[in-house]
Amino acid sequence: MRFGMPWPGSEVAREAERAGVRAFCTGEFVDHEAYATLTQMVAGTEGALVGPAIAYAFARTPYAHAAAMRQLAAQAPGRLFLGLGSGAHRVNRDWFGVPADRPVERMSELVEVVRAWLHAENGEVVRYQGEFYRVEADVRAPVLGRLEIPVLLAAFNRRMAAAAGRVADGVIGHGLFTRSWWDEVVRPAVVKGAAGGERTRPTEHGWVITAVDDSSPERAVADTRRMIAFYLTVRTYDPFVAHHGWEAPVEALRAAFRRGDTGAMAEAVTDEMVAEIAVCGTTDDAREALRRRQGALPREVAYFAPPSFLVSERRRRAYARASLALIDAV
Repeated sequence: MRFGMPWPGSEVAREAERAGVRAFCTGEFVDHEAYATLTQMVAGTEGALVGPAIAYAFARTPYAHAAAMRQLAAQAPGRLFLGLGSGAHRVNRDWFGVPADRPVERMSELVEVVRAWLHAENGEVVRYQGEFYRVEADVRAPVLGRLEIPVLLAAFNRRMAAAAGRVADGVIGHGLFTRSWWDEVVRPAVVKGAAGGERTRPTEHGWVITAVDDSSPERAVADTRRMIAFYLTVRTYDPFVAHHGWEAPVEALRAAFRRGDTGAMAEAVTDEMVAEIAVCGTTDDAREALRRRQGALPREVAYFAPPSFLVSERRRRAYARASLALIDAV
């Protein structure tokens, strides 16, 4: 297993690579775009694996995803992966103005079309005929050639995890994932999906909420609680909540969120939830938590992910630097 982190900027990334970080990833939101950040990552790293984890899949055409990766592959050969996520239905509808019905089926086709573009050889027509995507691209310019870039899917619930096993090269776990959610829900679904396709065992990447501060561990824990609470306001994760029996605290934190009371949101997150989900506190606390949660980590790449909800960029960089002390904990 390798440790990585969400992109902390070039300065911190140089320190991180020297310390043993082997992968960097980027998400995206209204103020940062996945492929623009990936360009910075390619330029600011030497040997680390880099890729979006995730890029919003339906906000772009399969062509756009593949073209961006093809351009960057020339600068970072063998170092790229492509992580795609469906995004919430409301975000696709209200932010992007794109259809996102039947997301599992739509995502499955999108992966196949992206791969068709990545595997396209010079002189061959790029073809795909599906329910959601139809491509007949006779590209006469000699700019193609097969690229082997792993495509990973962000998969929270069973159906998308099965799709990751069936059509993708791997799965990206959410920062909320616990040992039992990996072992009892996600991994069995991925294995089942892979058995119905032609893929080898998919790889696992995943985010781990990580906040370390020896001078103010209580603040690190509070930031962690707010991050967990913010994630759990999303009703898509209700099966996860029910799986753990956390309905009562989640109902409380959602009520606080509706009131705009971020303090009460954090207070509703129980000690059990923090222990099952996150790595936080002092360096010693975090190292012990990481060892205890070793079975809850993704098998290939675990990203030390600083809390981002109501946390400044400066503090996120401080958390990123502090997490470097955890690399040899497991």
